[in-house]
Amino acid sequence: MPTLVLLRHGQSQWNLESRFTGWWDVDLSAQGVDEARAAGKLLKDRGYEFDRCFTSVLTRAIRTLHLVLHELDSLWLPVAKDWHLNERHYGGLTGLNKQEMIDKVGAEQVKIWRRSYDIPPPPLADDSEYAVGNDRRYAGIPVPNTESLKDTIARALPYYDAEIVPALRREERVLVAAHGNSIRGIIKHLSNIGDNEIVGVEIPTGQPLVYELNDDLTVRDSYYLSERAA
Repeated sequence: MPTLVLLRHGQSQWNLESRFTGWWDVDLSAQGVDEARAAGKLLKDRGYEFDRCFTSVLTRAIRTLHLVLHELDSLWLPVAKDWHLNERHYGGLTGLNKQEMIDKVGAEQVKIWRRSYDIPPPPLADDSEYAVGNDRRYAGIPVPNTESLKDTIARALPYYDAEIVPALRREERVLVAAHGNSIRGIIKHLSNIGDNEIVGVEIPTGQPLVYELNDDLTVRDSYYLSERAA
């Protein structure tokens, strides 16, 4: 029976500061490190082992994965890092404090930018300090200047189909450490969640989400490991 575990990275420094992060490369907070280690310990205590791992090219997800694998004594496992699993690009909101934006443009507008399915935030200016087009990890990649959730899913889901599904079909046990919105795309597909409903699905940081799959990769069961009795 194929097993897939999805894990949103631990709390980042900008999560702590309530700032829009997106593609900006922010490290874990001290709490985020603790969350990642706790996730690894929980997986180990429940007897989980993995054969292959996937993550984004952003430090907070990569470091979360490494901390989990360290707790599992499995740092040797093959890991694929790919920008298709990056967080949603928050465009011109990147770096801004969420409450300050609410005070500036109103809660309803910020809610539209954050929680609508297909309405992106304003684009990030090319000369912004948070522009990442010249970062060499994105060499040859068409870096967006903003994304809606729909845009994020449109890149994350084909990657899931092309790279993660074949591993699951080989009955490999797969761990994906990524971000709230790229994980939403995978969840939307697996659990057949509608466009309007997926925007309200909360993905907590540092909590392993287990998908037990049938041989045809339909869902047999799904649950947060911390909520399921040992």
